[in-house]
Amino acid sequence: MASAVLQEIIAAKRANPYGPKKTVAELRAQSDKGAAEPLPDGATFEVINANGVPAEWIEGAGARHDRTFLFIHGGGYYRGSVAASRATAARISAATGARVLSTSYRLAPEHSFPAAIDDVHSAYRWLLSENVDPSRLMVGGISAGGGLTLALLLKLKEASDPQPAGAVPMSAWTDMTQTAATYLTKADEDPSISKIYLDRMSGYYLNGADPKTPLASPLFGDLSGLPPLLVQVGTAETLLDDSRLFAERAEAAGVDVVYQPWDDMIHGWHGSARVLPEAQEAIDSIGDFFKSHVS
Repeated sequence: MASAVLQEIIAAKRANPYGPKKTVAELRAQSDKGAAEPLPDGATFEVINANGVPAEWIEGAGARHDRTFLFIHGGGYYRGSVAASRATAARISAATGARVLSTSYRLAPEHSFPAAIDDVHSAYRWLLSENVDPSRLMVGGISAGGGLTLALLLKLKEASDPQPAGAVPMSAWTDMTQTAATYLTKADEDPSISKIYLDRMSGYYLNGADPKTPLASPLFGDLSGLPPLLVQVGTAETLLDDSRLFAERAEAAGVDVVYQPWDDMIHGWHGSARVLPEAQEAIDSIGDFFKSHVS
């Protein structure tokens, strides 16, 4: 059963839904409020330019410079920012003991597919140009950032670039057809993400592109040869099947997959770690996964 804190978070989301009448500007303003969350004690950040892509180095307490985590924010491909996700990235840094490069990317509808994946790929290549060892690098992201995490792995394979040591898609949007069963079975349980909402946002991002193109919907890609994956998703998410099906297909393709469905958790619960114990526990699990694959 959901804790009192989780129930409060759910109630707040239901009171301020992503309604179809809200404009992109209004929804972006709603998301940007996350930038006001204070950083955890001991965390720092530095704004940088990563091969033409705005980004930040974020370091939690105890972070080392010989290990790196590339973090990709969420926001349905049309909103979200490095600033709004800074506190979450700092907690991932502390849990992994790695400095985090939190990367931005161009947003839809002003910049449609493949702008976002091209920018994330550019940031990854910048890390390589800065002599970051891919065997000591992981990539991960939440929601659209989780989809971009997996799309990046496919892009790296396509470009014959080295893969990272592992990847962590969190509440990942992996299928832009929005046809999975949990869009119906979890519709009443999920307080924020609906098929109607994602149909709208995928339309902005795809702008006429095939919704099954793997660099937008990595569920439909050739998943062989990908690095180890930690797939985290909440059981109260309409996007539950996006993660479950990807984990199953990746495992069938020979990928080392750890699939973690978190009981009662909602979409992107990691971002509530300041008040929600299960969010910090999920981030701590990311730290354990990172340390098990990066010596």
